[in-house]
Amino acid sequence: MITVPAVGARPVRADGPISSHLDGFQEELIRLGFTPLSARGQMQLAAHLSMSMKKAGLSLDDLDAMWVDGYLRLRRDTMSAFHSPRALSHLLGWLADRGLISPAAALAVPVPEDETVAAFRSYMLNERRLAVSTAAANTARIKRFMDRHAKSGGAGGITAQAVAQAMLEEAASRGPSSVQKLRYTLRSFLRFCFLTGVTGHDLSGATLAVKVPVPSPLPFGATTEQVRALLASCDPGSAVGRRDLAVLCLICVLGLRAGEVAGLTLEDFDWRHAEVLDHGKGGKSERLPLPDQVGSAMTAYLANGRPASRARAAFLRTRAPIRPLTREAVSSVVARACGRAGIEPFRAHRLRHTLGERMIQEGVPLDAISQVLRHSSLATTANYARVDVARLRSVAQAWPGQGATP
Repeated sequence: MITVPAVGARPVRADGPISSHLDGFQEELIRLGFTPLSARGQMQLAAHLSMSMKKAGLSLDDLDAMWVDGYLRLRRDTMSAFHSPRALSHLLGWLADRGLISPAAALAVPVPEDETVAAFRSYMLNERRLAVSTAAANTARIKRFMDRHAKSGGAGGITAQAVAQAMLEEAASRGPSSVQKLRYTLRSFLRFCFLTGVTGHDLSGATLAVKVPVPSPLPFGATTEQVRALLASCDPGSAVGRRDLAVLCLICVLGLRAGEVAGLTLEDFDWRHAEVLDHGKGGKSERLPLPDQVGSAMTAYLANGRPASRARAAFLRTRAPIRPLTREAVSSVVARACGRAGIEPFRAHRLRHTLGERMIQEGVPLDAISQVLRHSSLATTANYARVDVARLRSVAQAWPGQGATP
């Protein structure tokens, strides 16, 4: 039994394979900015996991995601707090970073049992270069499909009837958007199975076509007044305000996507040449000019707003644990700014649309707009032309038998 002095609280008693590492874990919690109360909760969770491993006769080398999942299920039945994968992620991530446990065990959820599903996930990440979050969502859809419609024969036993049945069940219980996402994911997975020899026939054609109502794209973006209100809502006297202002400037002025803002590192900013390296979709990186407005907001945040951290991500949380912002957190920054400005909340991508619309209204050619917004296809950029109502009216034809269009 080992006793670990806890910061600002009673010591934590621990036994088992993790107990000898608790001092180092406590130092990590302090570095991440945990309060003494929050740190004690994490330390108690670590001690409980360690003693549970000892009872099960496990060493750190034996720890895997399946056992962790079972441990959390048992803890949910017996404990009122700290029983989710997220609560355990701090400890498991720290142990994995130091090579004490396998990276798979740090996921705190079972890895896909089917080898084909695991191979498909690797294909999405390494070949198609999809974002980790997108690959995870697609993997979850395929795993759900496999659990319901391919239990006995695995991926090799999938039939066209099972695929069609899955689509019908999805349509009966979920919205059109969810059904369409399942269709796209299934088509990709089934083609992957055919090309890799898992199935003898290409079953992607069995995914039923789905019609999704497309709302009118008018208007896409926010107004100029709304953008000004968003920027003005950020408090330059607080660390959070300086961070949020820098985030909003990158989106409004440079048109960065939420994921691209979250992916920026300190090394991506070239202050000597006033440039920022943007890591876009599909692994494409491109240097963009850093205007004065964006540069000033970034320097104010980095000098007087960014928490001290060894992390190289440009934007960090201001509360413990001090970690990089995610794509979802960047969108939340925009939503909170909308609330402060008294605007109906919208997500970060709408500000990107705003930039495209403004350039259309100023007469910027479509190919130039495509370069600024880093679209892979000019057809995507052409969608912005539909929001220029004044120009559309000027070329509208009169209805037969009627006068000119007003």
